[in-house]
Amino acid sequence: MSESAHELARHLTGPGPAAAGPGFVSAQVDDVTAAGGVNLILDGVLHLNVACADSYRERRAGDWVAVRPGPRPVVVWRLGDDPGEETEAEIREIAADVASDMITVSAYTWGTAAPGTGWQQVSALWTRKDANGTGQLYAQLATADVPSPVPPPTRPPKPAVITASASGSWRKGRPDDYASTPMQGSWTSGGDRRGGWFYGSKIATACSGKTVSTMRVQFTRRTGSGVNAKRPLHLYLHNYASPPSGQLNLGQGPEDLLRLSVGAKGTATLPASWRSALASGSAKGLAIYAQGRDDYMGVTGGTLTISFSA
Repeated sequence: MSESAHELARHLTGPGPAAAGPGFVSAQVDDVTAAGGVNLILDGVLHLNVACADSYRERRAGDWVAVRPGPRPVVVWRLGDDPGEETEAEIREIAADVASDMITVSAYTWGTAAPGTGWQQVSALWTRKDANGTGQLYAQLATADVPSPVPPPTRPPKPAVITASASGSWRKGRPDDYASTPMQGSWTSGGDRRGGWFYGSKIATACSGKTVSTMRVQFTRRTGSGVNAKRPLHLYLHNYASPPSGQLNLGQGPEDLLRLSVGAKGTATLPASWRSALASGSAKGLAIYAQGRDDYMGVTGGTLTISFSA
């Protein structure tokens, strides 16, 4: 955020006469932009990449916010319920994930004599690596005088983040020399574009031997492509490990999982059938395609986050 926006937010939220100046208005966030601001609807008009005070965190489409109106409006804070409980749950999840990476030994001592009552002699020591790469030990005993401690629950594998190895656009059955990023539709009469993201074998490799629970993909809509208002991405699967020299043929689709205004970023959860196809390797990547001007846009991103249940 610019220095002027920081200074304005400081005066508006601080004590004293400055805070009692011109009033605020409420507005709803239409999208969060990749540049760190928000697109919001104010008095029925879509304002693009509006600056936000640092106090407005965890920004999401649909938020109601307090805005200082003017030629350059500034979002000062979020309106609504305290997000503390949700934040606490997220912190606990992160803490549990970090704790699972730690190897804990309650005590480590030695001496020349036998340790005494309650200790058990190990006849063989076994080791392995779990699904998250953490080392585990198992002590084999000749006889067990006391029951073994209950082993901690096994955590599912950590999520895998997969970035596209390549991307591009196709037009009239061949790669489009005039589009450096994936695009859908057409603004002129030059023909409809289709865009694609290519991952090689990275998706199937990451999912091998695991049970996939969700696949989420992140996109950002480019500025300067199509109308400013929200438009849907028409998503498809494809079966190319790398960009084809001819037409990019489309697989399952379309699925309109995400709508973005210009400059906005968003995440879509892929349908169960799609994640199965990508995990097995029967599909290898994602594509977008539209006809005409209505949903014309350029899109970047394509990063997949894959979560596992086992």
